[in-house]
Amino acid sequence: MPTPTPPPTPPPARPISKAEFVDSTPLLADPAALRARADEDGYLFFRQRLPADEVLAMRAEMLAIVDRHGWRQPGQDALGGLIDYDAINRLTEEEMHRTDVGVTAEAYHEVQRLERFHRLPHHPRLLEIYRTLFGREVLVHPRHIARLVTPHTCMVPTPPHQDFPYIQGTTQTWTAWFPVGDCPRSLGGLTVLRASHRQGYLPVQPAKGAGGFAVPLCPAETEWIEGDYATGDVLTFPSYTIHKALRCQFKDRVRLSMDVRYQAADEPVESRSLQPHCPLTWEQIYAGWQHDDLKYYWRQLPLQLSAWDDGYLKPQRRIC
Repeated sequence: MPTPTPPPTPPPARPISKAEFVDSTPLLADPAALRARADEDGYLFFRQRLPADEVLAMRAEMLAIVDRHGWRQPGQDALGGLIDYDAINRLTEEEMHRTDVGVTAEAYHEVQRLERFHRLPHHPRLLEIYRTLFGREVLVHPRHIARLVTPHTCMVPTPPHQDFPYIQGTTQTWTAWFPVGDCPRSLGGLTVLRASHRQGYLPVQPAKGAGGFAVPLCPAETEWIEGDYATGDVLTFPSYTIHKALRCQFKDRVRLSMDVRYQAADEPVESRSLQPHCPLTWEQIYAGWQHDDLKYYWRQLPLQLSAWDDGYLKPQRRIC
């Protein structure tokens, strides 16, 4: 009987390389250069792109909700993010509802009802990025995501993943991620794997953390880009870029952030991207708003809807 051939030995893992974000603000005056950097790196970073006062106003409203539920330490001003560790951990994992958002369903629904939460993604300084990048009319997905990452014991950092399996539609949907307040590395900001978008869709495996799935990494995939975020900083990347959250080093703080998606309005969009990121209806979310201009704004566009494909979230083995 012939001796079986042993499987090939995988190459040794390279040391993890960590580089700082490169500010792309100067390239907004040069669309070709901006697109070239996006194609090369698979991300764009903009230092203090959003006005700090508007981001901090959003922070105050989100923290007021945390405070009403009794999870914030007393004696802070409206922007203080110190969390009562014992109070938040009196909640069971079931009460936490979704461990990817960091709070109970009731609290998350209160955030989703905030008019400012839905208005900030339409800020002209954000829209300028995507009009320059796409060169045509922009669709802001109305399905915005809030993260209120508390020190509850059920919380784990978001694993390496691509956004495409959860968004679908056009592969040129871009995510904007920005903290709602300062976010140093130690608070658990987002990091991206440089140039990982060039590989297209990658298979997934079940994992703990936001989304419930992860892209298994290959030994050569080590070039992570990260940084300390200041209030107003914006990180954005296409839906094939692998990204993950750093681990929070504190047990007494909350990390507030937002995920917003943008695409060219003439490319396909999957219909779930036009629904709220919670069981509330749009009418329930809009109740109490002071202005009507952003209600159902996407219905004014001749959108091309695409079908959802469950296959993108079926576990498969990745071959490195």
